[in-house]
Amino acid sequence: MPLTLIKETGAGLVDANSYADVADGDAYHDGHLYASAWTAASADQKAVALVMASRLIDAEYQFGGTRAVATQSLQWPRRQCRILDDEDALAEIMVPKAVVQATCELARELLLVDRTASPAGEGLKYYNIAGVQTGYDKADTRPVIPGVVQALLAKYGVLISAKSGAVKLTRV
Repeated sequence: MPLTLIKETGAGLVDANSYADVADGDAYHDGHLYASAWTAASADQKAVALVMASRLIDAEYQFGGTRAVATQSLQWPRRQCRILDDEDALAEIMVPKAVVQATCELARELLLVDRTASPAGEGLKYYNIAGVQTGYDKADTRPVIPGVVQALLAKYGVLISAKSGAVKLTRV
């Protein structure tokens, strides 16, 4: 059964599963230098990538403020979410353009490679076969959320890191 993509409109939908739809992704990638993975994908593949990107963003980020509607399925829309260096909170009936763009960017990355897969050599420090030794650097792993997506989302919240116990302090 094909996936039904339901875009969050800013109303706090109980059944939304994406911050962007295929039309948003197509428009975003029109101005993208490395859009070939997106443009080569089918509409169904694009929809699945957008839904998975939205899931990963929600799982990996803690956004400012609180959910606008208690029953909404995604983290956006938000109440009292302030942009860094801005006194005013965002409107409650919106998903910021940067969140839509971050979803589109991450969806393209997911079409290229499974960013959620375990890295090669996980659990190994060295591997020896027939006298040839291969070493693995456990610190050198691809992040689930790429740097470009992190930059797009940085002004709305913080990336949750399993390695950190630090919390970003925001003055209200």
